[in-house]
Amino acid sequence: MAEERVMLVCTHSIDNLEVAAIPFVMGAAALAMDVGADIVLQGDAVYLAKKGFVDHMPSPGGFNPFPKLLSDFLELGGKLKVCVPCIKERNIQESDLIEEAELTAAGQLIDMAIKAKAVFTY
Repeated sequence: MAEERVMLVCTHSIDNLEVAAIPFVMGAAALAMDVGADIVLQGDAVYLAKKGFVDHMPSPGGFNPFPKLLSDFLELGGKLKVCVPCIKERNIQESDLIEEAELTAAGQLIDMAIKAKAVFTY
């Protein structure tokens, strides 16, 4: 049987800290339960994958600081997918992204969503 996975789509960053944090919290929880997790960054959320960006973000309310949220998710084996058209719109180059970021686009995301047990959008 294929590994169970969830897909968490994040569309916020500095504009809504709490909402931006939730996919990382949920993704880490899934991974701790032996469920695979993919966070997809779209819109302004692509800034979260930019090198050093989360290091300067305020803490998101009752959650851990963003650097810890991101590192915990990645260390547990989570996959971070970044929308190519979204980075292009924001003049972000692939070389500006953290090493763990994986570029993706519409067709791949549709395939991931079809295969996922659940898709959450924040």
